[in-house]
Amino acid sequence: MGFWTRLDDLISVSEVVIDRPKGSAHPRYPDILYPLDYGYLKETSGGDNNEIDVWRGSMANPRLVAIVCTIDTVKRDTEVKLLLGCNDDEVDTICRFHNGPHQSAIVVRRDG
Repeated sequence: MGFWTRLDDLISVSEVVIDRPKGSAHPRYPDILYPLDYGYLKETSGGDNNEIDVWRGSMANPRLVAIVCTIDTVKRDTEVKLLLGCNDDEVDTICRFHNGPHQSAIVVRRDG
């Protein structure tokens, strides 16, 4: 079974919880606003020992279109975040959001 298929399976059996809607402020950094809906897959475990993070875009189909891999030198961690239903502009927005003074990111887009 391939990488993307395993992620699809995990998403299909997990509840997506959006706890930071588009336009909301970061809980610790109120000047940082979320450009899209942001949340997590309930009852999963990600790189930071919290649930796996997800970004939810505007497309009607919440299909997994890409992942973003981040490194944060302040938190001293790395994470993989799932991008669901995001168009190309939204994927680019998410990548820019995660590239800053203390954080860097790359996007891995799904083919097809």
